[in-house]
Amino acid sequence: MRSDEVKYGAKRAPHRSLLRALGITEEESRKPIIGIASSFNEIVPGHMHLKTIVEAVKAGIRTAGGLPMEFNTIAVCDGLAMNHEGMKYSLVTREIVADSIEATGMAMPFDAMVFIPSCDKVVPGMLMAAARLNIPSIFVSGGPMLAGKFRNKKIGLSDLFEYIGEYEKGILSEEELIESENSACPTCGSCSGMYTANTMNCLTEALGMALPGNGTVPAVYSKRLLLAKLSGMQIMKVLEKDLRPSDIMTKEGFYNALRVDMALGGSTNTALHLCEIAKNMKVDISLDDFQKASQETPQLCKLSPSGKDFIEDLDEAGGILGVMKRLNELNLVNPTPTVSLKTQKELVEKAVVKDNNVIREITNPYNTTGGLTVLRGNIAKEGSIVKSAGVLKEMLVHSGPARVFNSEEEAVEAIYGNKIKSGDVVVIKYEGIKGGPGMREMLTPTSAIAGMRLDKEVALITDGRFSGATRGASIGHVSPEAALGGEIGIVEEGDIIDIDIPNGKLNVRLSDEEIEERKKKFKPMLKENNSICLKRFREM
Repeated sequence: MRSDEVKYGAKRAPHRSLLRALGITEEESRKPIIGIASSFNEIVPGHMHLKTIVEAVKAGIRTAGGLPMEFNTIAVCDGLAMNHEGMKYSLVTREIVADSIEATGMAMPFDAMVFIPSCDKVVPGMLMAAARLNIPSIFVSGGPMLAGKFRNKKIGLSDLFEYIGEYEKGILSEEELIESENSACPTCGSCSGMYTANTMNCLTEALGMALPGNGTVPAVYSKRLLLAKLSGMQIMKVLEKDLRPSDIMTKEGFYNALRVDMALGGSTNTALHLCEIAKNMKVDISLDDFQKASQETPQLCKLSPSGKDFIEDLDEAGGILGVMKRLNELNLVNPTPTVSLKTQKELVEKAVVKDNNVIREITNPYNTTGGLTVLRGNIAKEGSIVKSAGVLKEMLVHSGPARVFNSEEEAVEAIYGNKIKSGDVVVIKYEGIKGGPGMREMLTPTSAIAGMRLDKEVALITDGRFSGATRGASIGHVSPEAALGGEIGIVEEGDIIDIDIPNGKLNVRLSDEEIEERKKKFKPMLKENNSICLKRFREM
C-alpha cells in the first residue's frame, strides 16, 4: 500500500502525529487511505450538492473498510461564464483541475481515489489526473439536472439562449422570456441536455471508469446517493484487485467511448477532451479515430439540443448500457475491463432498453453514421468538427458568402443587428487557444442564429469552439487556427465557403495559387491580454 510509507516504523512518527492531529485513530490509520477529489462549490449548479455525494461516498468507503480523506479542486460554470471575458478561462480550468489533483495525489499517500466531478472541464480534468496518477480509481458524478418546462414542453439551458434571439426578433415577449428563465433550470445538477458535462459523464461510464448509471441518473434522485455509496464500497474492491486506469483506459476502451459518443450525438468538445485524456494515458487518439468511429456507428439518440429528449429520458430508457446494448448488436462494444469488475460486454448482456423512441433500434437509426463529423479542406487542413446530429437537412450541404469577424462580440452584434442574411456563412477568427486566447465556447452566436430563425439558411465556422448546447451548421475547432497562420485567417468578406458535411469537406472557393498569394501577405493578429494565467496557457 502506498500509505504504508507514512504509517509504519520509527522514522514515520512525525507523519503519524499529523494523522492524529486530523483526529484519525490508530485503528483507522491502519486501513487503506482513499483520497476523494471533489469539485464542490457554491457557484456552479452542478456542484452545489456535491457535499451530499461526498458524504455518501465516505459512508461506502468506511463500510467496506477504508479511510476516506477528502480534498477539493476548482470548477467554473460555463453558462455563467458565457459571452464575456470570463469564458476565456474555461478551458484553462481543465488543466488546473488536472494539475491540482495530480499534485495532491502524488504528495499524499493515497492507496486509491474516488473522483467526484459534475460539469464541463472538471470531468476531463479529473480523468487526466486519474491517468497521470494511475492508482485504483473510480468516478461518480453529481448527476444531471432535471429538465424545465415552458409552453407545455420540456426545456433546458440551450433553449433559453435561443429564446433571446426570439425576443430580439419580437417572437417572444419580455414576460415570456422571464417565465422561461424561471423555468429552465429547476434543480441542481449538470444542465439537463446532452451538453458537454453530461456527454463527458456518459463517456466516463462508457470508458469503464464509473459504475452503470453514472452518466444519466438525475442529481436529485435518491438513486444517485445509492450510486455514490456503492461507488465508495466498490473502490475497495477495485483496490483489492489493483485495477488501474491504465488497465481500463486503453485504445479499445476509448473506442467504446467514441462509439457511444457517436450514438448519442454528443458535444463537439469531446474531440478536445478525449484526445487529451488519451494523451495523458499515453494512448494515441486523434480526429482520425473520431471519423472512423463516426463512419461505423449509427446515431441512435437525439437529445437536447438536437432533439426533444433529455438526460432523464435517456436514463428511463435504459441509460448508457442501453445504448451500448444496441451497439453490441453490431459488435461495436469491446470487452474491456471496468470498475464494476466486469467487462463492458458482460454488463451489456444484462442491460435492457425500455423505450425504442429514445434509444432507437439499429434497424431504425436517426442516421447511419455518428452524431459528430470531422471536416477537412483547404481552410481546415488539420481538421474541424461539427455536431452533425444537430444540423438541419437543409444545411448539410451549403455554399455561401463569408461574413468575416475577428471576435465573438463582433459576430453577435451583426447577428442581432439583422446584418446576417439568408445564405451567409459567418466566419469567426482569432478565437482559438492562442488567438482568443483560451478558446472560449461560443453558444451565444450559434443560439442567436437559431433564435433569429436563420438556422435553415446560415452556417457558422470558427477556429474557436462551441458549448455542448450548440446546434445547427456550426463548425468549430478549424485548424490550424488563424493566430498560428491557418488558412481560416486569409478568408475575406464575400469569399464563397463550401460546406459538405456528408462528405466531410470544408473549403473556401479559391485556387491554391490564390491561397498561397494571400498567405504571403497575411500577418496573424495576436490579441493583447494582460492575464498571466492566459499568457501561460497561450504559450504552452
